[in-house]
Amino acid sequence: MALAGGADLTPVWRNGLGGVTFRWADRHAKWQPAAPAGFFDDEARRLRWAEGRTPVPRVVSTGSDENGAWLVTATVPGTSAVDPRWAADPDTAVRAIGAGLRALHDALPVAGCPFDWGVPARIARAAARGVVVPASLVEAPPVDRLVVCHGDACAPNTLVGDDGRWTAHVDLGALGVADRWADLAIATWSTVWNYGPGHEDALLDAYGIAPDDVRTAYYRALWDAT
Repeated sequence: MALAGGADLTPVWRNGLGGVTFRWADRHAKWQPAAPAGFFDDEARRLRWAEGRTPVPRVVSTGSDENGAWLVTATVPGTSAVDPRWAADPDTAVRAIGAGLRALHDALPVAGCPFDWGVPARIARAAARGVVVPASLVEAPPVDRLVVCHGDACAPNTLVGDDGRWTAHVDLGALGVADRWADLAIATWSTVWNYGPGHEDALLDAYGIAPDDVRTAYYRALWDAT
């Protein structure tokens, strides 16, 4: 990758769409092959807005060419909560995820946030892609607490330090205002995918909230539908 100036690249993550995240020196680069121009613009805007309010990577550059698109950020401390070290210690990992998500929700101001991840906005974006959301999901449960959500609060997107505490969040391309259960439903679900059953309540305990089966079921169904 020319952006690295000839430095050795270490791949650290591969997504389900063929994209790869690389690390070199004090930089990380997300690379998405065959992506259109502006592919990472939404994420870059959200990172710039969140920077200084909560720990997130600082945007260095974005761009694209005939081969794909990239987003380069400054490296932040910590390793993914699904790094082998934390996969072997899920009790620590899920508590870090829960505490980190609560800190993010408490830190980011709803007032003035220019990004919307509420149910109508998500359904509208799905429709623009030709996805029809079931009628049963059009009306959401009453809002518990409106926050600025991460938008993809799966376990890999929380970074954890050597002391077992969360250090930062990454992959904020869908960040926006929504009910906090839009994040919590997916964060808890992802503990099953990444660590196996039995860790959902520990995440909620670290966040500081009791389980809510109705909102959890709704937002998981919406996640799958959109």
